[in-house]
Amino acid sequence: MPTRVCILGSTGSIGRSALDVVRVHPGLFEVVGLAAHSNAALLAEQVREFRPAVVAMMDEAAAERLSAQLGTEVLAGPDGLARVAAREADVTLCAVVGAVGLKPILAAVDAGNRIALANKEPLVIAGRLVIERARARGVDVLPVDSEHNAIFQCIHGHRPEDVRCIHLTASGGPFYGRPRASLVDVSPEEAANHPRWDMGKKISVDSATLMNKGLEVIEAMWLFDLPLDKVKVIIHPQSVIHGMVEFVDGSILAHLGVTDMKAPIQFALTWPERLQTPMPRLDLAAIGELSFAEPDFGEFPCLRYATEAASAGGTAPAILNAANETAVAAFCDGAIPFLAISEVIQRVMGTCEPLPDTSIEAVLAADAAARRRAQDVVRAMGV
Repeated sequence: MPTRVCILGSTGSIGRSALDVVRVHPGLFEVVGLAAHSNAALLAEQVREFRPAVVAMMDEAAAERLSAQLGTEVLAGPDGLARVAAREADVTLCAVVGAVGLKPILAAVDAGNRIALANKEPLVIAGRLVIERARARGVDVLPVDSEHNAIFQCIHGHRPEDVRCIHLTASGGPFYGRPRASLVDVSPEEAANHPRWDMGKKISVDSATLMNKGLEVIEAMWLFDLPLDKVKVIIHPQSVIHGMVEFVDGSILAHLGVTDMKAPIQFALTWPERLQTPMPRLDLAAIGELSFAEPDFGEFPCLRYATEAASAGGTAPAILNAANETAVAAFCDGAIPFLAISEVIQRVMGTCEPLPDTSIEAVLAADAAARRRAQDVVRAMGV
């Protein structure tokens, strides 16, 4: 029987790549659910091609348009996404952006679906809740992020006590090597112009501030059950090595690959099997040299704020994430300059007191309060 797949965020870069993987292996997969934010035109094409049993859109107006166009019911809003996620399937790929992915992931876990996780924010804000519920239900959570997918492949089968630390690699984004003072007037388009990866705007901006790597540090702590001091970040501009695991005997296992998200997506959808793929192979001789550097917390303050939130625990990561999502959206809308993103985060974290409670109620309350505070900060800044 084919592997039944639900894809949340099917019109984004990860979702489109996932459907490319499905196309490459005809008969191996059955798409039983699709959900997207607001791109009704593309979702309509995907629905016609893959004939999923259930469809949803976050944007309610877009859902109405799509329903009229298809002549069938289209679920809407967060509850609609959760209903798609809860569809009986073998794998639910969560590739929506932001904290909105939390409830759908929990719904998929409750349905017993294996999780292919490309959406890091749910583990950032509610890692304990997601992982403990998945373990209680015997549900595997497999990372799709290239770095975490790489770590998973290197660490799987090894004893936890043999791991000294893991190394998450970071390209440094489009502004690596430029002094922070030179970034005053950069545009959202420049910040989203990632030198190695084709990603959505929000994630690309996060990469430019290195917040993306900070969020990945918190995510890795939950995925691999590691304390903060065992999760390291290393700048690696070539993006050839996606992750490394260092063991207590000094050995380091590294995962190398091309910069194409189809590889980790296919691995997560087909694990524990490995399938042939038409993707290009890595040509090490053509690459020639690989370089590494320690991240500069002065140049990338967002990475420092993320590690501080990870150290504080409780609802601190939820506050960090909400402040960042609000600040990045404001930057992309032209409401604040690029360098103000970190300032918004710093101010919110300085005024929103984290709580030790990590229940879903506490996490969502902290998220909402931090967003309100961040919006106040953005309005006060004004450009």
